Amino acid sequence: MSPLFRRRPPQDRLVTLIRKPGCHLCDDAQVVVEKVCGDLGVPWEQKDITEDRELHDQYWEQIPVVLVDGAQHTFWRVNEDRLRKALTD
Repeated sequence: MSPLFRRRPPQDRLVTLIRKPGCHLCDDAQVVVEKVCGDLGVPWEQKDITEDRELHDQYWEQIPVVLVDGAQHTFWRVNEDRLRKALTD
């Protein structure tokens, strides 16, 4: 199979949770991200929109936002099965 069509192993992916303090949807999203990434061994990070003007301007009305490898995957509510599929397909 051509290397262009090989799937990246989950460990080579990166999930970014964009959130803000005091956001209950962000807390819910973090629980899902921690679970899925923990199960799959995927590294993840979180960024606070109150500390980054560019993120604030881009995502203020959508938080929490989940990025997979820098591309927007979802916002507001994170579906565990959908995130798991995105990381393993």
